[in-house]
Amino acid sequence: MNWDQVEGKWKQVQGKVLEKWGKLTNDDLDQIAGKRDQLIGKVQEKYGLAKEAAEREVDDWTRGS
Repeated sequence: MNWDQVEGKWKQVQGKVLEKWGKLTNDDLDQIAGKRDQLIGKVQEKYGLAKEAAEREVDDWTRGS
């Protein structure tokens, strides 16, 4: 799935996001609102990752979805 698809189906993929990154909250998901850079920032913040590592995780998840 490419990011345009994720963004367009954000409500439907939120459960999958929570499965992958359980430290995120529903409030986080509302703030992210399907924006890739927002998801990367929240993953970086909640998991203490460097920006590049968070980007890699999000990209890997996107390809696997």
